[in-house]
Amino acid sequence: MSTSAPFKRRTGRVALTAVLLAGTALGGFAAGHTSYAATPLNDNVPAATTSGVPDFANLVDHVKPAVVSVNVKMMVSQADDEDGQEMPFGGMQMGPRGQQRHAVEARGSGFIVDANGIIVTNNHVVKNAKRVSVVLDDGTELPAKVLGRDPRSDLAVLKVDAGHKLPFIQLGDSDTVRPGQWVVAMGNPFGLGGTVTAGIVSARGRDIGAGPYDEFIQIDAPINQGNSGGPLFTQDGKVVGVNTAILSPSGGSVGIGFAIPASLVKDVVAQLEADGHVSRGYLGVQVQPLDAKMAKALQLPADSGGALIAGVEPDAPAAKAGLKAGDIVTAVDGKKVTNPRELALDVANVKPGDTAKLDVIQDGNAKTINVALGDMPNDQTADRGAAGEHQARGKVGVALTAITPDIRNQLQLPESTKGAVVANVQPGSPAEAAGLKPGDVITGVGTQAVASPAEAVKAIGAASKSKDQALALRVMRDGHSAFVAVDLTAQADAQG
Repeated sequence: MSTSAPFKRRTGRVALTAVLLAGTALGGFAAGHTSYAATPLNDNVPAATTSGVPDFANLVDHVKPAVVSVNVKMMVSQADDEDGQEMPFGGMQMGPRGQQRHAVEARGSGFIVDANGIIVTNNHVVKNAKRVSVVLDDGTELPAKVLGRDPRSDLAVLKVDAGHKLPFIQLGDSDTVRPGQWVVAMGNPFGLGGTVTAGIVSARGRDIGAGPYDEFIQIDAPINQGNSGGPLFTQDGKVVGVNTAILSPSGGSVGIGFAIPASLVKDVVAQLEADGHVSRGYLGVQVQPLDAKMAKALQLPADSGGALIAGVEPDAPAAKAGLKAGDIVTAVDGKKVTNPRELALDVANVKPGDTAKLDVIQDGNAKTINVALGDMPNDQTADRGAAGEHQARGKVGVALTAITPDIRNQLQLPESTKGAVVANVQPGSPAEAAGLKPGDVITGVGTQAVASPAEAVKAIGAASKSKDQALALRVMRDGHSAFVAVDLTAQADAQG
């Protein structure tokens, strides 16, 4: 495992680490079964110590029977191994075309949320599973069926059949959690089932780049490899999160862990249990933050806030409703939007087929646009971006060329792509300072689309006359569209 990237995650080359795989197995569990009533264990948990050092013994006694270990047998390719997948033990065989495939046994955690055997865990714990089993607190091991997985939230739901009612716990209200509050994490770190650790909530609403709906609870309760999928409790026995990831240069706990909030878990688990998948509202836009520099380039107040639409998917709900690149979304159904993540969360929470009311700034005017949202595709693909000599140097410092068939093929541009390709960037220019580089495709200037180098030069010339000495270029790179703010004064500064 490389230590150069402190965040690690088991789901690919993201800067994040999920705490999945464990090492050795431990034995010594007591045998036998207990019959449980259909009430959650975390109801009426005896009060914890209120003075001096807190005592979590009563809490642990009540909820521990509902916390389980999740054992997974999987086949992982060499590419997955290089992607950060840890291999505690297992054999090896050759896969298709001679690719090495590892037989891997991994361990994570989970917890029972229904007496009939419904279990919550992380998606990354079971995503490559060929066989999943669950070890109960009394040592009983049961085969488990994966009812559904949701990669975007990193949650999964399992089902076991014990032949009798099982102890279970219910999800609480994570919206009431406060930084500084004591919490208890339970799980199966390094194969040590039934482990309990305690700490405090360090922060809420953390975006760690794991997915589009990040709003993690950050905790300092020690969690390690194998804790993934385990519950996070408050002192009154409420499950407020699912332990999912750690920030760690070494692979072990350094006191920075992250849990998915129960407010998100509830809806996802209900849908996975019922349908095997999660339906989310789909708008069909690419968005980016609207910082002060970009607001200036778009001739907006520096404190405008909102999410800037950088691209609109063809035939998507946003396109059909009249949204376009350059629009700024400031609210969804009356709820203020200050950044792209908030927009993604608000839209995802709207039922597909329902209409969302978006407050937007379009062409400098505030308006409300009603959008009938679609159902987010399970697998979204993005068109790959492009590259392509008209002189547009002037104050900007770029040379542009047309999108020829050769360039289109080289850059894998779809036939519908129109614009001007950046052929060269003048050293020390505003364009270089803004991060433009050869191969970028300029598809718009401000809110005006451009279809050729000539149109781009004309639009850039007009926009350069702005008193703000800034312009916003809509640029496509590597299949993604974004606005780039160009400060036209940067050239004079760079050249003295």
